[in-house]
Amino acid sequence: MQSIKIQSVTAVITAFALIVFAFWASDQEGGKAAAFAFVCGAAFGAVMQKSRFCFYCHIREYIEDGDPRGVLSLLLAIAIGIIGYTAVMSSWLPSPSLAGSLPPDVHIGPVSEIVVIAGAVFGLGMALSGSCIGAHFYHLGEGSFESVAALVGAGFGFFFGFLTWNTLYSYRIAEAPLVWLPAHIGYGWSLILQLGAIAAVAAFVWRGFAARQGAATERKLPTAKEFLLSLCRDRWSFWIGGALIALIGIVALVRVKPLGVTATLGSWVRSIAGEFELIPAKLNGLDGFAGCGSLPQNYWFNADSLLLLGLVVGSFIAALAGGNFTIERTSFRALSLALLGGVLLG
Repeated sequence: MQSIKIQSVTAVITAFALIVFAFWASDQEGGKAAAFAFVCGAAFGAVMQKSRFCFYCHIREYIEDGDPRGVLSLLLAIAIGIIGYTAVMSSWLPSPSLAGSLPPDVHIGPVSEIVVIAGAVFGLGMALSGSCIGAHFYHLGEGSFESVAALVGAGFGFFFGFLTWNTLYSYRIAEAPLVWLPAHIGYGWSLILQLGAIAAVAAFVWRGFAARQGAATERKLPTAKEFLLSLCRDRWSFWIGGALIALIGIVALVRVKPLGVTATLGSWVRSIAGEFELIPAKLNGLDGFAGCGSLPQNYWFNADSLLLLGLVVGSFIAALAGGNFTIERTSFRALSLALLGGVLLG
C-alpha cells in the first residue's frame, strides 16, 4: 500500500513537470510544433500503457488463447484512422486522380514482395523481443530492462539497414509501383473497400467469441470517485485504447505530421554513423519518408525527439498511477533474445 501511494504521488509530480515543460517548450523559438508533439507523445504513451496496446501481444493472445479483443482493437484503430486520414487527405488533395499528385506529408510506399519479406523479418523480431519498437518504448516507462536491450538491438538493426539500404533499394524498391487507392477508384470507393475488408477480418476473428462469454451481467454505475480511481489504477478496455490511438494519430497528422515513434532512434543512429562515415550520406528514397523518417538531427529540441520523450514520460506516469511500475528481474537469455529481436526490428 505504501509503495502504491509513493507511485501515485510521483505520478502527480511527474505530470505537473510534464505540463510545465510543455509550456516552456512552446515559448522557445520554433517550439510550438515540438511542444505539441511532446504532448501527443505523452498521450500516446499513456494510452498504450493503460490499454496494453501492442500488435504482437494482441495477435499472440488471439493465436494462443483465442481471445480476439486485442485484434479487434487493432482493427478499430485502423478503421478510425482510415476514416480520419481520408477526411484530411481529401481536403488537402480534393482531386486524387490528378497525374503524379500525392497528399503532402503522407508516405505512399512502393508495393513489392520485398515489403512482405521485411514484414516477416519484423514479425520474427517482435516474437523474439516480445514487442514492436513502439511498445518497447512504452515498456521503458514501466521499468523494462528487456526493452532497453531490444532498443539497443534496434539501433544496430538500423545501422545494418542504412548500410545496405541503397543497394537493396536500387535492386527492387526504386522501380516498384506506388499504389494509392484513391488515385484509382476515388476516396469514396477506397473508403468502402478498406472498411469492408476490415469488417470481414473482424467478423472472422470475432466468430463464436460472444457466445463463449455468455450473457453480460448488469453492472452498477460507478460514482465519480470510483470512476476516477478506476481510470487511474485499472487497465482500460481494448476498445478505448484502439479508438484513442487512432484519434491521437489523426490529430498529430493535422497539427504536426504523421506519428513516427522510430524516427528519433533512426536519426540518432544515422547521425552517429554518419559522423564516422560508416554509412552513405544520402539514402535514396528514404530521406523523404514521412512519419518514420530518419534524417539526421543535429539537436534534440525537435518534434521527433520530444514525441519520443513524451511517449516514455506518459507511459511512466500511467504506470505509476496504476501501480504498474516495477524494475523487472530478467535473465541473460531473455536479454539476449530481446537484443537479437531488436536487431531484426531495426
